[in-house]
Amino acid sequence: MLKNYLLNQRNNKLLPIRRFTLLCFLLMAFSAFSQKSPKVSTEVDTTSIKIGEQVRFTLTVEADTTAQVIFPEGQTFSPLETVEAFATDTTRQNDRMTLQKIYALTQFDSGSYKIPAQRIDINGNGFLTDSTTIINVANVAVDTLAQKMYDIKPLMEVEKSKAKLWLWILGILLGLLLIGAPVYWFFFRKKPLTEEEKVALLPPYDRALLELKKLENSRYIIQDEYKQYYSELTDIVRSYLEEDVHVSALESTTDELINKLELLKDAGELQIEEDTLLQFKRILQTADLVKFAKSKPESSVAEQDRKAIEEIVIKTHEALPEPTEEELMEQEEFKEELERKKQKKKIVYASLALFGLLVIGASTATAYYGFTYVKDTLLGHPTKELLEGEWVASSYGYPPINLETPHVLKRQETKLSPEMKANIKDLQMFSYSNTEALFTVGTSSTTLTQEVEPEFNKSIESFIENLEKQGAKNIITKQEEFTTLTGVKGIKVFGSGKFPVPQSKELVDGKYAILLFGGKGFQQQVILNWLDGDTYAQKIVDRILGSVEVKTEL
Repeated sequence: MLKNYLLNQRNNKLLPIRRFTLLCFLLMAFSAFSQKSPKVSTEVDTTSIKIGEQVRFTLTVEADTTAQVIFPEGQTFSPLETVEAFATDTTRQNDRMTLQKIYALTQFDSGSYKIPAQRIDINGNGFLTDSTTIINVANVAVDTLAQKMYDIKPLMEVEKSKAKLWLWILGILLGLLLIGAPVYWFFFRKKPLTEEEKVALLPPYDRALLELKKLENSRYIIQDEYKQYYSELTDIVRSYLEEDVHVSALESTTDELINKLELLKDAGELQIEEDTLLQFKRILQTADLVKFAKSKPESSVAEQDRKAIEEIVIKTHEALPEPTEEELMEQEEFKEELERKKQKKKIVYASLALFGLLVIGASTATAYYGFTYVKDTLLGHPTKELLEGEWVASSYGYPPINLETPHVLKRQETKLSPEMKANIKDLQMFSYSNTEALFTVGTSSTTLTQEVEPEFNKSIESFIENLEKQGAKNIITKQEEFTTLTGVKGIKVFGSGKFPVPQSKELVDGKYAILLFGGKGFQQQVILNWLDGDTYAQKIVDRILGSVEVKTEL
């Protein structure tokens, strides 16, 4: 018992110490928790404004200095409209920081509007603000006696801006320049003549004398190349005779050529002496011996033969009768015909080159993009133009539906029947339709008279019945859950069928999709209809569906 008494006394002495230690531990834990737990608060500068005035909504976040805080961006305050989001103001104290972001909000319709809860991302965790603040928007008093009231003006069709037209013109001109410059440079430009071309354009007589002079200055004799020397010598004189005397000399043997010249002499068409013909025959025979029998004459003999050939050319030219006027005319017409043939040849070559460039360009584009894409780019395709055009991101109706479309959606006039007015307070519809592309996109926002959940099944049945009334057949329907990028869940009804073509009795294979969202007192729909097998239309639909955002409360 004494032992127990001593133990109890000891425990009683240690009890205050244990309680103090436990209290310190709890205080430290609470302090550590308070340092790590962020705080989010909101504030508005006023709850009553007039139409068009602004409310300053302040979001304040207290967190550790190491925290990563992401504030909401865009039109997240609907039905209020975000006019401006000011820069974040940051203050630091020890290991804590206070972030403050101010939003300027407004509304252009009178009524009471609840500021929806805003999501702030802190270190990957979402924190929601309260949604109890209500903003009252009052009408602005207008003196209708002093100022007349006017009807709302209808929508105006605005012509597409031609600001980029000059860019297209510049691009076309650059393309023509890139193609035309090489064609002109290689085919139509007057190139400087080479030495060989200048010689070829000389008359046969002048060209023969010039070539004989070049042969005189050659090194054939010095290098004992007599075969090449006599080959060029006889080719020069034979070419001259063929062109100027009009006798087939290049393919004739020595005896045949001499016989042809003698016949011309006897007929009086070539007034040449007999000695000249004999001398010419001797030189041709010497050349035959050198070329075929490997004979090697003296260098002085070779030089004398060249001079003799030069004399023969001169005498032959002098022996030719003067050309008549008809012959001169024929020669002129012949030259013109040659020039026309050269011009035609240039045009053909240029056309072939241009065609080749087009084929190469088309083949390269086809290999890279595919035949269908190249064909649709050159010939045009309605949905391709929609896909690659300038898209519009906007908000439609109330409750708002935000989405991105190839063209702005136009408001559709709707009249509610007495039966519909019993359940529907307001119906706002917007749509865009391209009959050439057989593509349609539309939205509808419905406000109910009572705060009840919308009946999606009835809406789907009504949509299918409306398709059948328009002439659609073989409609296949599928259904699945749809979730927007911000996590709003809805229903997606989609399928295929045969749909009528406007102003025609023809039915084509098409597809459709309808998104349904809603909550107590309202319903929202996005409707799409496009041609089956149209890859461009499918990309348009995917892009629109990926951009849809809706509000889940009024």
